[in-house]
Amino acid sequence: MAALEDAGFEVCEVSDGDSAIEILRKETSSVAGLVTDINLGMGADGWEVARLGRELNPTLPVVYLSAQSHDAWAAKGVPNSSMIAKPFAPTQVVVALSLALNISTDSPKATDVSD
Repeated sequence: MAALEDAGFEVCEVSDGDSAIEILRKETSSVAGLVTDINLGMGADGWEVARLGRELNPTLPVVYLSAQSHDAWAAKGVPNSSMIAKPFAPTQVVVALSLALNISTDSPKATDVSD
């Protein structure tokens, strides 16, 4: 996501949940935040990606993006995460991730998994 890069984040963008899981497993120590859509097509969805991310790093900031799954966030989302409903302004993602990182870590890196 260009808005995150423009804000100074190092972004690793992947196109599906399974690829995100692979990155999280290989690069756990270098991933400081996760931005994920909920519906990622075939394979793992955003809920699963975030759960694994939190298993690997219990303080990983998570920002969910979705047009339809906002109601499921309370039941399926990881604790202390945020949800942004589509459509959204790119700056909303930057602000949400920045706030989450300020709470949990100082490292400006993020993994973006979006449609």
